[in-house]
Amino acid sequence: MKTTAIETSRALWNRSGLNLESDEVLAQILDRGEMAAWRALYHMARTDALLRARIKHIVLTVPLPLPRFWLAALASLGEPVDVAAKVPDYYEHSSV
Repeated sequence: MKTTAIETSRALWNRSGLNLESDEVLAQILDRGEMAAWRALYHMARTDALLRARIKHIVLTVPLPLPRFWLAALASLGEPVDVAAKVPDYYEHSSV
């Protein structure tokens, strides 16, 4: 089986494997993933409306470094989003 970029993402450093059914894992990839993992996630979201809805929910409720990037990506996939929606401030909530 071919290993995808998302399965080997550094965002999963504290996980034994990829479980995209977990919102915590999905948020971790959105927060700490690298471009190749994000591309793989975008590719999966193209055909998975439930995944798009979960990404949207996470972006609107969890502080992420690039929330508008993800809202724009979802919009490009046809997901109805308000790119001007209020999102949590990553730097206000970050411990970094």
